[in-house]
Amino acid sequence: MVSWAMLSHSVRNRYIRLLLQPSKAFPCGSLSHQPHAFFSTHIMGDKPILVRDFIHSALYDPRHGYFSQRAGAVGVLESSIKFNHLKGRKAYMKHLDDIYKKSDIAWFTPVELFKPWYAHGIAEAIMRTANLSFPLKIYEIGGGSGTCAKGILDYIKLNAPERVYNSMTYTSVEISPSLATKQQETVGQVNSHLSRFRVECRDAADCSGWGEVEQNPCWVIMLEVLDNLPHDLVYAENKVSPWMEVWVQKQHRNSMEPKLSELYKPLHDPLIKRCLEIVNLDKEQTTSPAGRFWSKVFPRPQRCWLPTGCLKLLEVLHGALPKMSLIISDFSYLPDVKIPGDRAPLVSTKKDGTSLDYDNYLEAKGDADIFFPTDFWLLERMDHFCSGWLKSEKEKSSKQGKKRRTITLDTSSFMEEFGLPSKTRTKDGYNPLLDDFKNTKFYLSVPTHNTR
Repeated sequence: MVSWAMLSHSVRNRYIRLLLQPSKAFPCGSLSHQPHAFFSTHIMGDKPILVRDFIHSALYDPRHGYFSQRAGAVGVLESSIKFNHLKGRKAYMKHLDDIYKKSDIAWFTPVELFKPWYAHGIAEAIMRTANLSFPLKIYEIGGGSGTCAKGILDYIKLNAPERVYNSMTYTSVEISPSLATKQQETVGQVNSHLSRFRVECRDAADCSGWGEVEQNPCWVIMLEVLDNLPHDLVYAENKVSPWMEVWVQKQHRNSMEPKLSELYKPLHDPLIKRCLEIVNLDKEQTTSPAGRFWSKVFPRPQRCWLPTGCLKLLEVLHGALPKMSLIISDFSYLPDVKIPGDRAPLVSTKKDGTSLDYDNYLEAKGDADIFFPTDFWLLERMDHFCSGWLKSEKEKSSKQGKKRRTITLDTSSFMEEFGLPSKTRTKDGYNPLLDDFKNTKFYLSVPTHNTR
């Protein structure tokens, strides 16, 4: 991300949300613009709901959700930035500022800002490890404007053996009808790509949309997808108390507008239980008798955000595509988070052109983005869990090895290995792709031969 020391607070907030803001997915259905933000109490019914359902509604509700009101916010650059023509950081920042003012767009994704080089790096990573004895199959979850798909298809057409391009397929699983149309237009700029590319407008986390199990090797790409997936929240009164599910409920008091509050229930939801099993929080809460005594005398509430939306998506993908290889890119850290708890989200809105961060996620009113950092250690554990290996490890089975080979790389390390860093370098040596995205990482996961 942009160096904090070099930017004022207001400018820093603008660029962390505009320059580094991830691509977003919009729900199928109504995408009409809502002139006024709706309070989140309109999204809820009278019955309590899990935190993940509240977050999903606050972001994706067809009428009142954040993304439904910002259907045209994902930007597409008219032409690639010529980094080699820019003097340095100051010139790059000014160029970005001019682009945003001219386009009136809320954000540009990294794959858009650094096109085509960002997508070319991903394509090179695929080509180095793909089993080309099978036709190349690529799936992208949440393809945005189609810039990544076009960049990858361009690269393979120009650099791979002709038979690879001729036999490949590229499927975008996109939840937004408007973005699905945009993707077709972007990829269609090269006519030959269209026979190899298709968009399926559906929810990738719905297993019914995948049809029969794909038994051949394939690749799955997810760029800035995990940060907006719903999360659950668990709560404990102190370090030795049992974890409880957090629900959101309406409180009807004397005021005209009902308030939202949290409700704590014993663990019951299967998805939350599975996620807790992977996180292994119960071991973290074990402490000495003296520690248990002081925890009761001076209780310190514990709150932990669980990426249950990510777990559900990985479970579906592993079931539908058991021989898939994964490339995932997302935020590993978010600055200035005010929400309490491990892996807590940044809840941010814009009022009168100024960014405003909330210190309570319940204040999300349809005009606020809710996005989470990705715990890449936990992501790896979930990946192994969904592949079936961690279950065997728990049963102490010595006959079965890991089913996945995984690695997590900083964005700069990934691009230095697979990309062309010279293409995004300014005249004085400053390279925004390598220097500014310090809070993003790439996760690569490929199957091993241990398939029993």
